[in-house]
Amino acid sequence: MSRIGKKPVALPSGVTVTVSGSSVVVKGPKGEMEYQTLPEVSVKADGSTVQVDRKDDSMAARARHGLTRMLIQNMATGVSTGYEKQLEIIGVGYKAQVKGKILVLNLGHSHPINFSIPEGIEIVPNEKNKNIIAIRGISKQLVGQVSSDIRGLRPPEPYKGKGVRYVGEHVRRKAGKAAVAKAA
Repeated sequence: MSRIGKKPVALPSGVTVTVSGSSVVVKGPKGEMEYQTLPEVSVKADGSTVQVDRKDDSMAARARHGLTRMLIQNMATGVSTGYEKQLEIIGVGYKAQVKGKILVLNLGHSHPINFSIPEGIEIVPNEKNKNIIAIRGISKQLVGQVSSDIRGLRPPEPYKGKGVRYVGEHVRRKAGKAAVAKAA
């Protein structure tokens, strides 16, 4: 039995779950999300909890039991409090600005990079530190994917540490060229 899958999902206040057939709809104060369950699992909702059960003990059913439970848990958390990741932009002249649904990044290239912000994602620059941006949304997967895509535009390099990194991420630094002694 899956240790994660057998735990019931406790719903935060203000969140409702509706199960109809293989469709699970989670509604909350921040929005609404829908998930189509896989045929190996069944979902039951009763007011404040959601229980996920598997139909048999096949390998596919065991693999998807905990997955389905965690996806419903993430949806419940997303529609109640949301998710946020913060990115730090380090480098001389490196900056980010939000213009409508476009994030304009200056990352040391000869041109600015225009990153279109997907639907359901909000990018907010930090008021205290202009080199930090926050990516917010109700989908944990989408927030993580957008953060990874932005970081991938200029990953932190190991010599000077310039680039885009997650706040709190440790970048292992390398020593530069060693000084060469001139022959006299």
